[in-house]
Amino acid sequence: MSGCMHNSGNWNPLPRRMLAFVRPLAHIMILSILAGTLSALTVIAIPILGAYALLDAVGLEKLSFGIIPLLAVLVLARGLLRYGEQVSGHYIAFRLLALIRDKVFGALRRLAPAKLEGRGKGNLISIISSDIELLEVFYAHTIAPVAIAALAGTVVFLYCSSFHIIPGLILLAGYMLVIFIIPRLTGPENRRLGQFCRNEAGALNTLMLDNLRGLGEIIRYGREEDRMALYREKSAALAASMRKLRHREGLSRALTDAVILLTALVSLCAGLRLWQKGLMDPGGIVLTLIATLSSFGPAAALGALSGTLVHTFAAAERVFSILDEAPAVEEAASGSSALYGEIRAENLWFAYPGGEEIIRDLSLQIPPNRILGIHGKSGCGKSTFLKLVMRFWDPQRGILSINGKDLRGLDTPSLRKLQGYVTQDTDLFQTSIAENIRISRQDASSEEVIAAAAKASLHDFVMTLPGGYDTELGELGDTLSSGERQRIGLARAFLHNGDILLLDEPTSNLDSLNEGIILKSVKEQAGQKIIILVSHRLSTLGIADKRLSMEAVQKL
Repeated sequence: MSGCMHNSGNWNPLPRRMLAFVRPLAHIMILSILAGTLSALTVIAIPILGAYALLDAVGLEKLSFGIIPLLAVLVLARGLLRYGEQVSGHYIAFRLLALIRDKVFGALRRLAPAKLEGRGKGNLISIISSDIELLEVFYAHTIAPVAIAALAGTVVFLYCSSFHIIPGLILLAGYMLVIFIIPRLTGPENRRLGQFCRNEAGALNTLMLDNLRGLGEIIRYGREEDRMALYREKSAALAASMRKLRHREGLSRALTDAVILLTALVSLCAGLRLWQKGLMDPGGIVLTLIATLSSFGPAAALGALSGTLVHTFAAAERVFSILDEAPAVEEAASGSSALYGEIRAENLWFAYPGGEEIIRDLSLQIPPNRILGIHGKSGCGKSTFLKLVMRFWDPQRGILSINGKDLRGLDTPSLRKLQGYVTQDTDLFQTSIAENIRISRQDASSEEVIAAAAKASLHDFVMTLPGGYDTELGELGDTLSSGERQRIGLARAFLHNGDILLLDEPTSNLDSLNEGIILKSVKEQAGQKIIILVSHRLSTLGIADKRLSMEAVQKL
């Protein structure tokens, strides 16, 4: 622990930052530390009392109390105190894990959607699940043990020093070696390996998720062996790193055991030398030796934590990297309300991070109650322009406004309420069809859900299902075709009923009959909304009041 806390770089603030979460539960932590310290002292006291009994039997000590009843009390107390320490420590840990998980979900909400585009979902799942779970080691098995080792070690140091200061100093030197020096010698490489292992585990999760999602394509094109070979390669690399880390952890444990035995041996030799000089009696030698050997439990556990904490701190760094990451767009909660009106782009420039400019000097006006159709070749900025209107990203230059107000100064919740957005890829949830549609408006009645589904040419299909609108969808909606999924996305937008409707290839997965029904529903709303329709198909853009080429309205 201490070896990890005193290294340079970003390692220093990490434990302090993790400790900050404990402050509201500090009173429970104090109870855990008190119970743990008394429990550790009972473990140390039992062999010392046994030594007193032995010395009494051979006439080197004279006891004025019964050993057996006292030992029975200590054994019972040990069990109760240990239980109290574990219960309170784990209560704190699981409360804090729930809090941290909530904060991570909040951070992902702030980062979405821009900062999560192209990010490995398997790696995010690994952070949310296994990485946060690993923090339990710190909160349940680190904070209290540090204090327990310090308090119990101090008591035993004072006890040994009561016979002579030299055995106490020898014991203190052993503690320092086990708690500080060994972790400092082995810590840096262990941390590097631990961070590498956590990252590799996240990458392996991403690969597995990709394989499961793309299983149909893998089988269809006969790439099973290639994907399995890649999985085996990554698994082998992770296993090799884990073996190396386990080997180094074993070396740390071996060094710790050697230091404990060496400390006991030095203490014995020092005691014999002091006896020769008449500074200690044989009973003191035996008692300090027993106290030394029996007291290293908390210190050894604390030293061993440096190996366990390699994974925990690596996981904590990944968790805090999510919490610390700045969103691409800062949402505004106190700006002007977004009001329906003309959409205007003036000299708009935009490039994704690290990429070339996709939108160059774009200027256009979209008046109210009109349908604008946008077409153009792939990569010319059609979908990106819709994301800018949604304010998923902000432009690097130029102004994008609604009703004369720059989007960056508008209240984000009111902007979201004003807009509806449909893409060619619809994300579905593992719940009923009705609830999947109701995502866009939680207070919608069943009649409103059905009306929205009818506009999206979905109602007749839903009524053929045994459960109708209560039919549960499988994970990620895999039980539906791409066209059926897309129609659920359209039904959401119709139910949301925003004054600005942004449609990005909304009928790309539909047959001509369903496309015609949906476009008719869109056309019927033209007199009440601004509708921006992006499509490669010129036939789809036939309902537009005006069509423009994306290349023609910007400097490409």
